[in-house]
Amino acid sequence: MYARASPGHNLLCCRNIKPILRSTNMTSVNEITTMHQRLLAQTAEANTNELILRRAQKRELSLLDANSLVELFRRITIGLGDSFGIPASTLVLCDPEHEVRHLVTALSNQQVPPGILLVDKLDAFPGIYERLAKPWLGPSNDKHRSLFPACTGIASIAILPLVREKFLMGSINLGSGDPQRFTPDHATDILEHLGVIASFALENAVNRARLRRSGLTDPLTNWHNRRYLEVRLTEEIARAQRSGYTVSCLMIDVDHFKQVNDSLGHLAGDEVLQEVSRRVATQVRGSDVAARFGGEEFIVVLPDTEQRFARNLAERVRRVVRATPILADEGCALTITVSVGVAATRPRRHSEPKAQGRALLEAADWAMYRAKKTGRDRVITAQSVPIANEID
Repeated sequence: MYARASPGHNLLCCRNIKPILRSTNMTSVNEITTMHQRLLAQTAEANTNELILRRAQKRELSLLDANSLVELFRRITIGLGDSFGIPASTLVLCDPEHEVRHLVTALSNQQVPPGILLVDKLDAFPGIYERLAKPWLGPSNDKHRSLFPACTGIASIAILPLVREKFLMGSINLGSGDPQRFTPDHATDILEHLGVIASFALENAVNRARLRRSGLTDPLTNWHNRRYLEVRLTEEIARAQRSGYTVSCLMIDVDHFKQVNDSLGHLAGDEVLQEVSRRVATQVRGSDVAARFGGEEFIVVLPDTEQRFARNLAERVRRVVRATPILADEGCALTITVSVGVAATRPRRHSEPKAQGRALLEAADWAMYRAKKTGRDRVITAQSVPIANEID
């Protein structure tokens, strides 16, 4: 038999249950609030991570979409600096044969942009690249100043190695004035991937520049070819029209070249042309446009150069070519001379640039023809350049 509980006992039990229920309800509310706060924090973290990932992808796509080597350089320096919100982003690139420098100047007629540090060897930056295999983040010190030659106040840096086929070819260097912006405690996976993408983009850009240059370069002398000259001459005439300056032109022809080919063969003739082009190049300025026009003829276009200065250059070219014999095939020493025609024009603002450039070449060619007819090994200056028809 079970004993029946008294009414007083039941009332006592109910009174004890109410605090327990209240405590249980409060615990549930606290747990739900805590879970909600955790969910909000996780959502905010996920949104932040998604934003970081999108920014990283945007940076990488920007590098891959660059349409030229110079444009890629600008996106690495200016673009990454803006994207990271930092005052300095530079690129160190190993360029022992100066190929990258030549590609930039040949294809864009520009100097290497600021922030691009092209070096023969990476040991030009002692203590930085010896063990660099992954991104290095930390405080800036004296040895890092050379990575940011145009920027002061750098407190923390990130160095992203650029590696292709296990070869360290340089680095992207990010500099901030905030000591906490780049620290060893920061994750480096996104920066490491950016370095991989940048390495791939640089290799592609250099290869595209090589292909483009090969179509504009004479393979024998490594000078620009006639196609390149025609484009650049038109550009220089148009620039002279806007600025009001004179453009001069030298037409250089190797004297008695047919005799070299006929008596010694075409290999000897090729060696003569290569050496003549090298000697002429020693007298040409970086701003001049030099091209092999065809056969044994070379042209040098001199922007913003009056005719008398162009003639002085032509005389230097003539002297340097004949100064010492050229050793051709089988050690045969040949004294080579050149005949040079000089012409100059200050194009009218409304004349057609292509036609004005053609008229300049024709005047220089006529002067060169006169030099050959009057004895060779001399410089003749054209009296005038015909004015091309004006644009309506």
